[in-house]
Amino acid sequence: MSKRPLSRIAPGWWDYTTLDRDLLDAAAALTADDLLRLSRPGFTVRFYDTLEDFYLAEALEYITAWRQATAARPAGICGPIGPTEQLPLVARLVNELEIDLRHCHFWGMDEWVVDGKEAGMDFPLSFARADMELCFNRIRPELRMPLENIHFPGYDAAAYMASWETARCVVMQGGQGEVKHWAFNDPPQRTGEWIDQPPPPEVYRRLTTRVVDLHPITLIQNARTSGGGVVQNVPVQAISVGPMETWKAEKVSIWQAGQHDNPFGMRLTTYMIAKGIADSAVPMSLLADHPNVQFNFYRPGIGVTAVEMH
Repeated sequence: MSKRPLSRIAPGWWDYTTLDRDLLDAAAALTADDLLRLSRPGFTVRFYDTLEDFYLAEALEYITAWRQATAARPAGICGPIGPTEQLPLVARLVNELEIDLRHCHFWGMDEWVVDGKEAGMDFPLSFARADMELCFNRIRPELRMPLENIHFPGYDAAAYMASWETARCVVMQGGQGEVKHWAFNDPPQRTGEWIDQPPPPEVYRRLTTRVVDLHPITLIQNARTSGGGVVQNVPVQAISVGPMETWKAEKVSIWQAGQHDNPFGMRLTTYMIAKGIADSAVPMSLLADHPNVQFNFYRPGIGVTAVEMH
């Protein structure tokens, strides 16, 4: 097997720029209508014309999952930070509909690593802090789920991984990062046995919740979307839910408003999943093998891949 090209962005890493040029060009040529036509059994592409409808639909996935929870069969959702706009809507819906969350669960999907441990609630970029402040602390006390049913990944991930056996995960939500990840499942470094080829999909899919080194693209993206561009404030490691936990989710639902990845990236992963092209240099593409995946787009956020000079 021939050696693949070096990344154009970070030569010591795998990423989408190491793919075959014909594949990249095919994705870049897709129109928004082409994306809709890429739905297939097990993979649904859905558009929303307004941001209000987009984030309400995302919030309603929480409600739909939690309404399935019973004492005999608890149920929950795994959710991201990025996007976050759905979180206050979730709290409002729970309060207005008076949904009792006592048998419900929530899994945070990732967290930063700071000074050799998971970021604390006092860290400005903390994902757990954002979940609590934007959603859970806004729910009326008598409706809240027990704190032990809210699972955030820690540096020692054993308890978090065990929690996946305590309840159904009805849906795992996520966003798509510019490096084409879900959670912090970034492409690996180009080293050791993976110096000429990235890990085969079946190897990458065996990864569990773990501490990961972050791809340079991820550092820049998070600085841009959450930190005003101040990249020195973005940690270089994180804890991420793994593919092993992802495949325990009955459905994976990815929400893309056009703020985290670019028009080309959203087209690339949609195309790869639709066509069954799984490549660990594009981690999101591994969802081609999950039995129930939905890509949700804010239609105006899909943009175009034509040249626009700014």
